[in-house]
Amino acid sequence: MTAAARKRKPADKGAAVFDRELEDLPQELRWREWMGRIEAVLFASGSPVGREDLARVVGQGASVDMLIDDIQAELVGRPYELAEVSGGWMFRTKTQFADAIKAAADLGEQSLAFTEMEMGVLCAIAYHQPIDRAGLKDIFGKEVSRDLLARLRFKDLITSGPRSPRPGAPHSFVTTATFLTTFDLQSLRDLPELDLAVGNVGDITRAAQV
Repeated sequence: MTAAARKRKPADKGAAVFDRELEDLPQELRWREWMGRIEAVLFASGSPVGREDLARVVGQGASVDMLIDDIQAELVGRPYELAEVSGGWMFRTKTQFADAIKAAADLGEQSLAFTEMEMGVLCAIAYHQPIDRAGLKDIFGKEVSRDLLARLRFKDLITSGPRSPRPGAPHSFVTTATFLTTFDLQSLRDLPELDLAVGNVGDITRAAQV
């Protein structure tokens, strides 16, 4: 039996119990197994995994942050990295390999590509949320189409916010956790300064396509 296939203790009803502590292993092997478990969970997830979820696969005395640090140290020189995004961690390819990825798989045409207007509306919502269609019209000087907003919803980048205080109480729009993950943000506080936002639109768009 390999180190990864540890024995399981019987539960009260005969079900297997996940062995978090691995007390039968020497400390060094125990630490390596915990690192492997965290990597496996992150590779299996398509979205950031939080500290609380990662703590469920390691011993109670183990530091998730220290395990993450050790995994990150081992990835130096690799084309991918373990990054903290939107309150959790996830694997992602390094930006210097974006052109190689696109050349091999034509990922530049994936569904998260944006038109200039889509990106403009998305930035307006990010900086002014919650904001309704009338508020977007004030910014752009014209109506923002429902189809455009529907496309941003389909990509799970925006969702409905609180009702606007305007007559009729229309729905407002806010960004989602997927928005944070897509643009590599921990929170909305990490958005660039508003007066620099327009200049950063191209960089944000390219980041979303990697």
